[in-house]
Amino acid sequence: MEWLLLLICPLMMIFMMKGHSHGGGHEHHNSSKELNTKMTKIEVENERLQREIDSLSTMIKKES
Repeated sequence: MEWLLLLICPLMMIFMMKGHSHGGGHEHHNSSKELNTKMTKIEVENERLQREIDSLSTMIKKES
């Protein structure tokens, strides 16, 4: 009976993972483009924030 449990666990995992993918392989292609776009926006925002931090650090050092 234990062998049945060992067989059922991987099968359940396969079906659960299949359910999370929502079917089509095209969604992965689209989501990859979306992730790249979001990543680019995050990188630009990160650079802007780093410049702002540097500017504020300079202002604080001048006031001290």
